Amino acid sequence: MRSADRPLSPHLQIYRWQLTSVLSVLHRATGVALSAGTILLVWWLVAAASGPEAYEGVQDFLGSWIGLLLLFGWTVSLFYHLCNGIRHLVWDTGHALDLESTYVGGWIVVGATATLTLVAWIAGIARWVS
Repeated sequence: MRSADRPLSPHLQIYRWQLTSVLSVLHRATGVALSAGTILLVWWLVAAASGPEAYEGVQDFLGSWIGLLLLFGWTVSLFYHLCNGIRHLVWDTGHALDLESTYVGGWIVVGATATLTLVAWIAGIARWVS
């Protein structure tokens, strides 16, 4: 049998992405992003323990556009991973495993992530401005 006669398995060029697969990939990616963001947190804590000059240097970086972008991405990752983790805990109880509930839960995770991120940043900016 020639290999051309065999059916092809789905691959990225023909696979139609679904919400569930995107959320699964994002859950793993946000786990990696949280690990990387922890390095930023450790840098900030070490600088705080090292004295005012070191702390001011880190604060200057975190206040720059790239620092704020990293913090924003870390915040989104934190809230997404948290919300999706809660969704997985619900699944572990044997609930919401049907297709409709899976999609509803997925969109709830996306909405909750956006809401929690916005609330955290609005609160942070309001505290920073005052």
